[in-house]
Amino acid sequence: MNTSTGMHEDTGLAQMVRDLALEGFEGPGRLQRESSEKLRWLRDLGTALWLDTGDAEAAETVWGPELEAMTTNNTLVNEVVQTGAMDGLIAYGARKIRQAMPGISSRELVIEIAFLVNAKLALSLVERFGAHVSVELHPDVASDIDRTLAFARRYYDINPEFFYIKIPLTPEGFVSARRLSEEGIPINFTLGFSARQNYLATRFSRPRFVNVFLGRLNSLVEENRLGKPENVGEKATLASCERVAEIRESKEGVHTRQIAASMRDGQQVVTLSGVDVLTMPPKVVQQYLQMNVSQSDLYRRRAEELELEFSPGEPAGSELLSCLWDVDDKFIAFVDDALERGDQILNGEDLAELSRLHQVNLFHNWNDDERLRVRAKGKIPDISQWPDVPVDDLMSVAALETFAKDQIALDQRIEDLLQKT
Repeated sequence: MNTSTGMHEDTGLAQMVRDLALEGFEGPGRLQRESSEKLRWLRDLGTALWLDTGDAEAAETVWGPELEAMTTNNTLVNEVVQTGAMDGLIAYGARKIRQAMPGISSRELVIEIAFLVNAKLALSLVERFGAHVSVELHPDVASDIDRTLAFARRYYDINPEFFYIKIPLTPEGFVSARRLSEEGIPINFTLGFSARQNYLATRFSRPRFVNVFLGRLNSLVEENRLGKPENVGEKATLASCERVAEIRESKEGVHTRQIAASMRDGQQVVTLSGVDVLTMPPKVVQQYLQMNVSQSDLYRRRAEELELEFSPGEPAGSELLSCLWDVDDKFIAFVDDALERGDQILNGEDLAELSRLHQVNLFHNWNDDERLRVRAKGKIPDISQWPDVPVDDLMSVAALETFAKDQIALDQRIEDLLQKT
């Protein structure tokens, strides 16, 4: 194979890594735990309950029959790898791959091993809990449609019954998710922050799930001193959920569901009861279960019910953050046009250019230096440094760059072990 993408698509290599991942896998288990009335109340509203962790020990502390899925990411996988728990698998997998593909570069070997580690960790959760698990792609492929398609298909081939495939919300991600959804692969379109991002995703890409990382939006308001952080992320989540539900109910063949992600406390569970999916860290589940909550406190709220309070003189409420919950006529016209053009949109730049044609400020044209600046700041950017960048796109890029930073640490450990193998 002459290209790195072609190498990753090599059927022999794909089958070998699949076999390595499935080695010793005994199928889905089902950890037996007592039912919880407070969790049943949420399920009765139609809310699916997921755990936001790849830590099996932490998951066991709150696991119950009402919970159905778990989600991992590059940060969580890195935490496991740094403990040394995967060192044996890394060395064993590297030997096997090198024997089969002696010409593989060290960088592409690292990406293959990282894929193997992710798959193995996810399978361990399936085996222990019988849960669906969202698996994450390597950040290096986020802007590469061919490699995104290759690795997503390979994940799905490992466990089509229990794996959801995370595709990051990038211009290329919209195109990749569209193609994979057409193939019947269940996509968790991750790193979303606004109703309009998810409106486009639901209509154009039709993934199984879309997200709002609501806790990070509240932190954005707090750290940038824009006002009180309460309800900002919650409002964006509810607005997005309403839009997704409208599309799902009116468009045949759309099955997208809204995830409330990046949850920080038990009160958010109450506020967001009725949202399609809540993905909660174990500590958030514990907080909710310890709260004095009655069933009457849980109901489907509307985004318009939530009050926001911004600092005096700040334009944030009406100008900076309105893109998080508003989907205006201009944006809808852009999405209509994207659907009309359909498969003529071959890459991320086609979609970004179409948004500019409609004068929709959705995708900033990021260069490498700007991405490094975002990465250096971390999850929560300084809005004042990015006056022309839409908040939702800024947050999506910040999230991806944060995962990339953690992936670098994971890759470095793999590289260090490979040098000894």
